[in-house]
Amino acid sequence: MLLRVDVTFGVVLGLLLIAAVAVVALARLGRAREIAVAGVRAALQLGAVSFLIGWVVGGVPPTIGFVALMYAVAVRTAGRRVTPNRTWWWAAVPIGAGVGPVMAVLLLVGAVPAKGIALIPVTGILIGGALTATVLGGRRALDELHARRGEVEAGLALGMLDRDARMEVARPAASDALLPGLDQTRTVGLVTLPGAFVGMLLGGASPVLAGAVQLFVLVALMAVQAVAVSVVLELVARGRIHRDM
Repeated sequence: MLLRVDVTFGVVLGLLLIAAVAVVALARLGRAREIAVAGVRAALQLGAVSFLIGWVVGGVPPTIGFVALMYAVAVRTAGRRVTPNRTWWWAAVPIGAGVGPVMAVLLLVGAVPAKGIALIPVTGILIGGALTATVLGGRRALDELHARRGEVEAGLALGMLDRDARMEVARPAASDALLPGLDQTRTVGLVTLPGAFVGMLLGGASPVLAGAVQLFVLVALMAVQAVAVSVVLELVARGRIHRDM
């Protein structure tokens, strides 16, 4: 057993969260309250899921409902992180476009069995990756368009379409959203041993099987994130997602 869940476990978690909040506050990074809230929410949400997961994975309707809930929360979180206005709901498109086709292929070829115990964690991992890619790609694209507005106007003056002028400016910045996934994949096994690999080992699987599962997860994540970044970039370039000036 990797961790002993007792009073000491709770105290250590609390101290780590307090340390994170204190460091951010002292460095004046402006995210201390968000970190505190995120830590408390994570504890409450994981606690609830731990009690409910047995019931959720036991039938098709609860499984579909839980996956839909994960998707809805991801859309809301990503959209509001990218923009505060009403265009946030467009985040549903890159997340869905990334996760939907990949999950469909995995189910069709039998790589992931159509059972809640497998479907929920795999879908959750992919939705989480799409969320991160959408947030980073959308924010970087919008930030770049704001900072280099003059270059967009220059492109329009030269006869470029609005979408093309915005795309030329935003594309290099949005592509940075792929870097975390790329670095994680390139350094797997050398810098870190990701969760799927460790979880399989702790569950009694062989190192070879654990490595195969982790490779599958990383490659699927790259596919999902590539689609999510491409789609959110297109939405920003077309003005579907924007920020009020």
